[in-house]
Amino acid sequence: MHSKITSMIALVTVTLSCILGLQVGGIQAASATPLPAIDTGWVAPYSGTPRYEQFAPVSVTSAREINRPIGRKAADALAVQFGLNPALVFTKHQFRMFITGRGQTGDPAIARTIDAAVRILNNTNGHPLYSKVNGKLISSTLASYGLMVNKDGLLQSPANASAPTRKVNAYFEPGGYMTTWMKKNNATRSLYNLYASAYTSEAVYSLQAQADGGQAQLVTNVKRSRTSVVGMSMVPPLWIVNFCLIYTLSPDLAANMPAKWADIPAPVADAIASSPNGQVPFSKYAKYFPGLWHQVRTLPHGARLG
Repeated sequence: MHSKITSMIALVTVTLSCILGLQVGGIQAASATPLPAIDTGWVAPYSGTPRYEQFAPVSVTSAREINRPIGRKAADALAVQFGLNPALVFTKHQFRMFITGRGQTGDPAIARTIDAAVRILNNTNGHPLYSKVNGKLISSTLASYGLMVNKDGLLQSPANASAPTRKVNAYFEPGGYMTTWMKKNNATRSLYNLYASAYTSEAVYSLQAQADGGQAQLVTNVKRSRTSVVGMSMVPPLWIVNFCLIYTLSPDLAANMPAKWADIPAPVADAIASSPNGQVPFSKYAKYFPGLWHQVRTLPHGARLG
């Protein structure tokens, strides 16, 4: 993990050099006048880059807000705050090629893992995941908690070592699959647009956060004496890195990401934290998420398990 963090720090230096020689549509990286510091309840490395922390999701204030997607209008506004130029994201054709593993240096197997990761991070209202739980097919929606049910019916953080959302880290490293594909398929401007954004600094914090997260990959938030626990995918640097990546691929998909985070019920958080692999049977803990999962008869057309 140390080598990966070193690689990302090196990327920051390389990226700055690239930005100096490239105009990225005139959009500044983050707001010119940062808002006053606010108490978000996160501590380093989970708080991420200070200038961007103010734009990360906050806690839900009512059950109606759980798993609500941010929406396209908010996604476009956030993209600008994070230094992304919406005009330089993938075209629809480039997105279809990338997500199916076509084009030069494309790999369908890697593309399926990336597609699965995006679906997990889009696990908001209207975008359930499907799993087998005790031999029955269920749909679940748990993104605001920073949790997911994998295809085998196990409840875990999306940052769990077994999850596609964790495995894709290797494909997004400097010089790795994504950067090579983008350079070979006329998406270099999209690559520089991404590197000029909050993605670069937040990636360093994200890798450190995951390195410190152990098997459970859960994080504690303490604000005004209230303690909450949430999955790693909802802490500021992870959420922002994922947003920048997904927005670069498809703004419409970034719009499906969760707008706010929710506190994991204590018995669930304790069980995951105590598990040797950060996973627990969803069947045992589903009762803590009423209304957020349903048994279904068949898998919808085009849907996949996990």
